[in-house]
Amino acid sequence: MRVLGLIPAKGGSQRLARKNVLPLGGRPLIQWAIEAATKSGVFDKLLVSTEDREIAEMAISFGAQVPFMRTNDLARDPAGVVDVALHVIERLRQLGELFDVLIVMLPTCPFRSASDIQEALRLFRKNDARFLMSVTRSDHNPYNAMNLEEGGWLNPCFPDLIGSKPGRFPPAFRANGAIHVLDIPAFEASRSYYTQPLLAYVMPPERSVDIDSAIDLKMAEALLLEIKND
Repeated sequence: MRVLGLIPAKGGSQRLARKNVLPLGGRPLIQWAIEAATKSGVFDKLLVSTEDREIAEMAISFGAQVPFMRTNDLARDPAGVVDVALHVIERLRQLGELFDVLIVMLPTCPFRSASDIQEALRLFRKNDARFLMSVTRSDHNPYNAMNLEEGGWLNPCFPDLIGSKPGRFPPAFRANGAIHVLDIPAFEASRSYYTQPLLAYVMPPERSVDIDSAIDLKMAEALLLEIKND
């Protein structure tokens, strides 16, 4: 079973400019991802996909490979990680490199550990899974969600469930972006990583930080400082 690691890191992020290389604890976010992936020791090839020359050079200096650059159309909306991953698989196939399993790791989830990657792959293999997604428990009960309608009126998404007592429903989980483990033939067939049956790898909140805004980055810095002071 040949395992390909993919770290998608475009330069033109929208909400937080150049977020994939912003510093956290003195290290750019992409370095956190590359170091965890390298330390895990599970990859036959670890690749960064980017359209940005600076990011490519940075990734190579940290030990990842950048055998080709991402096309510009895959570096802007509406292209997403799925499109990027399929592009990488196909380009590698054209180069004569074939893999069985793909593990996608976003640079914006810096607190995933090498052991998280190892355990997610172990769980994937143990259950003979085709799709695995890392998740963490949701901070908010999704059954209390509401839509904001025109004119400022609120309507519950689940009218029959709104305001239900805590404990009536099982815990809800959200994707944290840290790890996706995918069987490559199944992934190419479905062209989605939400395909059922979808196996969960549950991670604690402190390792599930997903940085998508300046506030997220500040919170990550605060968490890192707290960890160092423990």
